[in-house]
Amino acid sequence: MKRTKTSRAWMQEHVTDFYVKQAKEQGYRSRAAFKLLEIADRDKLFRPGMVVVDLGAAPGGWSQVAAQQLDGRGKVIALDLLEMGAIPGVTFLQGDFTEDEPLRALEAELGGAKVDLVLSDMAPNMSGVNVTDQARSFYLAELAMDFALQHMHPDGVFLVKIFQGAGFEDYVRAARGAFRKVDMRKPKASRDRSNEVYLLGRGLKAAG
Repeated sequence: MKRTKTSRAWMQEHVTDFYVKQAKEQGYRSRAAFKLLEIADRDKLFRPGMVVVDLGAAPGGWSQVAAQQLDGRGKVIALDLLEMGAIPGVTFLQGDFTEDEPLRALEAELGGAKVDLVLSDMAPNMSGVNVTDQARSFYLAELAMDFALQHMHPDGVFLVKIFQGAGFEDYVRAARGAFRKVDMRKPKASRDRSNEVYLLGRGLKAAG
């Protein structure tokens, strides 16, 4: 198949990308690791003994960061529809988060423990139809928030990727109704042209 100008441009940008190079040099599986590293440093996300759940984890950049930050003093559970190579300190479950069975497997792995940090860098397979892709992305973000509300420790933290556009204000409004403190983050590793941002929710209002 002949490459389009768009695909050639993307490949050129990818191979020259600073964070792609840094990921290779530092052994991270994706440039997304640097997004979490920046937010974690700014907002002090990690502490010893935490239970962390990484939703939509593949290829594993965020799970790598979580495992390194905890350094064996805590638990990291990762879930994704795609396969993900083993990461020391990470329990990986393969399954579709939108279905009940993988969710039950995740709950079984938690064994009744409350989650201190819920991470979600999930994004749908893009169709190229903006309205459809936006709706799919917020469906995943809504499922991630539902999981956090049901399984998070009262003083826990929720970090989720969302996209500015249709549905954005409604999602932020729902988050402000659910969490005691809500902030927005746009890490340096997030490309300027991307409309992605990260919503950071702290503490459950229902528990406060």
